[in-house]
Amino acid sequence: MRTAPLDAATLEACISAAVAAPSIFNTQPWRFRLDPDTVTFEVRAAPERGLRHVDPVARALHLSVGASVFNLRVAVGHFGWSPVVRLLPRPQDTGMLATVRLTGTHSSHPTWHRPDLYPAIWRRHSSRFPFSGRPLQPHAHAELAEAAHTEGASLVFPDAAETARLLRVAAEAEHRNRTDSDRCTESRRWVHLDPDDSADSGLPQGALGPQDARERIPMRDFTAQRHPECLPAKDFETGPVIALLTTTHDRRADWLRAGQALEHVLLVATAHSLRTSLLHQPLEWPDLRRELSPASEHTGHAQMLIRLGYGPEGPATPRRAPHTVLDPEPPSRWP
Repeated sequence: MRTAPLDAATLEACISAAVAAPSIFNTQPWRFRLDPDTVTFEVRAAPERGLRHVDPVARALHLSVGASVFNLRVAVGHFGWSPVVRLLPRPQDTGMLATVRLTGTHSSHPTWHRPDLYPAIWRRHSSRFPFSGRPLQPHAHAELAEAAHTEGASLVFPDAAETARLLRVAAEAEHRNRTDSDRCTESRRWVHLDPDDSADSGLPQGALGPQDARERIPMRDFTAQRHPECLPAKDFETGPVIALLTTTHDRRADWLRAGQALEHVLLVATAHSLRTSLLHQPLEWPDLRRELSPASEHTGHAQMLIRLGYGPEGPATPRRAPHTVLDPEPPSRWP
């Protein structure tokens, strides 16, 4: 049976959901195109939004695009279709990272994910603020781990000793970032300190958050100050909950899968009224990234450290309008 076409409102809603995904420094390094003949979204990288110093091999860019693919899948399902995803569908075209084809008859009962993930897309924000320290419920641990597993990744919650070790690795990475002039310059380029700034990407000052006064949790200083004692500080939770996301392999397709797993985890967390923030700093240094692998096994490839807890909802960060990231049909399709 032929798949029904998307109307303009549904198309805009799907692209809006895709661009609501998290991305490193909120760079939003993606572009989309809809093939109307096959009703397939093409998802491409936007390399001009890459980070040459922080992300030289574009691993974080792939995670970011993977997260947008997951949101697109959720939106497609919400509007009644079944999404079929292909990663890196054209090996000769390295900028084409994924396709999402709409299949099946249009219905109002998608079944491949929990139904509250679509509204969670709009409520999910990174919260770089102190959490309460209230422990996560055991069923939340299990659901978050299952969300990652569904996407071909693994999510583990280390014990207190291992959590402390991981945070020390992240602290070393944060220290290195603050003393690397190239990375400092690159980071500051995506921060907007002027409250009247109307930028559609990057990070406004209100989203940056404070530092941990006890220096237990290395919250990222996006302004790249050389002297952390000059930054605003608050008391953070004394027993932080940290989860480690890993994949078995470490190829481009695995990075895209990790991005989908990350967003699946973040949306399930949002559905549980959990707040999240990402500790990406140690992933940016190859030697420190290797140290993130589980200490007792040293298996798998670390893709993200996620901090979870109950606390204030993080502020929304700007997003590019759908029409700015949606490419038109190629001229060969024009009448």
